[in-house]
Amino acid sequence: MESVGHPTPYAERVLDLVERIPAGRVMAYGDIAEYLGEGGPRQVGRVMSTWGGGVPWWRVVHADGTPAPGHEARCLARWREEGTPMRGERADMRFARWDGLPEITT
Repeated sequence: MESVGHPTPYAERVLDLVERIPAGRVMAYGDIAEYLGEGGPRQVGRVMSTWGGGVPWWRVVHADGTPAPGHEARCLARWREEGTPMRGERADMRFARWDGLPEITT
């Protein structure tokens, strides 16, 4: 994931949100767009492919829980390290999806 130029304000908002996804959790591209109230899955994907190398990119997935194409092996290794709920080689969206709300720890 190569960086080109400076991120746009929209890209900065996407990257900020991705940095806040807790370890072991994921958000789909469309979840991010919906949370921000702007753009769509393709715009989020564009941001991630252009500037996402410096954030936990492996926590951003397709709606079906599959990792970004070409990054599957590294993504799966990170998920295993973080204890991300999985179904086979995809994130289990029922349990791994983060809604953007702060995690409550006891």
